[in-house]
Amino acid sequence: MKGIIFDIQRCSLHDGPGIRTTVFLKGCPLRCVWCHNPESISPRPQIIYDEIKCSGCLACVGACPKGTHIKKDNGHELDYNLCDACGICVSICPNGALKIIGEEIDSGDVIDIVLRDTAFYRTSGGGMTLSGGEPMSQFDFALELLKTAKNHGLHTCIETCGQTDKKKYEQILLFTDIFLFDYKATDSKRHTEFTGARNSLILSNLDYLYHNGANIILRCPLIPSINDDPGHLEGISELSRKYPNLLGIEITPYHNLGQSKSKKLGSLTNFQAPETVTEKIKQNWLDAFHGFGCEKVKIQ
Repeated sequence: MKGIIFDIQRCSLHDGPGIRTTVFLKGCPLRCVWCHNPESISPRPQIIYDEIKCSGCLACVGACPKGTHIKKDNGHELDYNLCDACGICVSICPNGALKIIGEEIDSGDVIDIVLRDTAFYRTSGGGMTLSGGEPMSQFDFALELLKTAKNHGLHTCIETCGQTDKKKYEQILLFTDIFLFDYKATDSKRHTEFTGARNSLILSNLDYLYHNGANIILRCPLIPSINDDPGHLEGISELSRKYPNLLGIEITPYHNLGQSKSKKLGSLTNFQAPETVTEKIKQNWLDAFHGFGCEKVKIQ
């Protein structure tokens, strides 16, 4: 079975227990304004353009059969809507300013890479993690990877936003040791504003997984002045009381890496980067959680 991935990170330490290999699948149903992996949103391979590396040779302008690359008085621009990610421009760029993000790969080839670090998994309690994007967007491919990993005796995790058909979780539950379940906003209207979707399906799937024996770590991105309001922090704390057997609650502070990636993809949004997450802000978050009676929270 084949799928579209955009990265495989070996020796990962932040995507589940132990030393892990994280496989990043393309495609996501949400459109989070703060997304730090914007290259994961589209299910298809995409071109990225690093203007800093461009020498202005314009070889790509003549080579592109689709007219994606356009000569301008001030240099070179791209019409990303015309690109079909054929890779011709990438092959002739002398400075590595152009790159295709996303490749079709066989599930067996992915597992071969994952198995290279089996010794580290055994000594550390690690294994394979599927991330993205949203792995459930390529459900058949994700299920195949998880089944095969379990056949090899590997520990498995999947990071998921919860915005998918419950029937898919019913099938994937048997082959997933830990769900890293994203929770982005408590108020449904604000969740829609931030992600493009209400949170009702997400909460329903969280409830289903919890009551059907899934091991869950709640993962909560916090962005200063965007979604770190007291109502959301209290909402996270309420989930910790509602689901007392959660393995943990991990807070992921915002970083602006996604903005530079968005520029290279030609998909800049109007999102204004918030202030840097300082140690004082992190401590304020912790104090608020403790005030709401939530003690199992951890800031990454």
